Amino acid sequence: MMTAAEAAEAAKGLTFEKVWMMMQETDRQMQETDRQMRELSQAADRRQEEAAKQIKELSKNIGGLNNSFGKWVEEMVSAKLWEKFKAIGYTFTQGGPRKFWEQDRTIAQVDMFLENGDYAMPVEIKSELTQEDIDEHIERIEKVRKQLDKRGDQRKLVGAVAAMVVPEHVREYAQKRGLYVLVQSGDSVIVAEAPQGFKVREWCA
Repeated sequence: MMTAAEAAEAAKGLTFEKVWMMMQETDRQMQETDRQMRELSQAADRRQEEAAKQIKELSKNIGGLNNSFGKWVEEMVSAKLWEKFKAIGYTFTQGGPRKFWEQDRTIAQVDMFLENGDYAMPVEIKSELTQEDIDEHIERIEKVRKQLDKRGDQRKLVGAVAAMVVPEHVREYAQKRGLYVLVQSGDSVIVAEAPQGFKVREWCA
């Protein structure tokens, strides 16, 4: 706390104009702080709206226009998709849809993102798989890799695609590009048998 003498010294040279300017500057700073707070609040609202939209779209796919595809996706989720990879050496502990943001802009959206402390696996889910889907998913994985790098996330990325219908030449194309392929088997899904010499591609930090 200032003493009376210190306060008197600090007040020397102050005029009405200087005091008025100080008050105006304080008011300007308060208005700037309010503006920044409003922008942060609006950004949070946009993220919340986008998340709600994502959930709505997922629900629509599962129970709406394409019911058979929706039931298949639901089966994949309820069967804990990450457990399908235990037999080939990946112990994923969690998984779910994931979006990657940068300055309120969606960089990449992943249907299923399986992960543990060492690996993460973006999975693209389609009703019928095409070569274009494979190329787009590889681009998506590369975008995710860049986002993880920016966050200092050193985990390796491996990719997978899943579909109810996977033509043989498309499965071969995906595996040649180093992706795992999940196919329908009865009422469930399995990791398609890899050809001899198959080597999964890893996107490293």
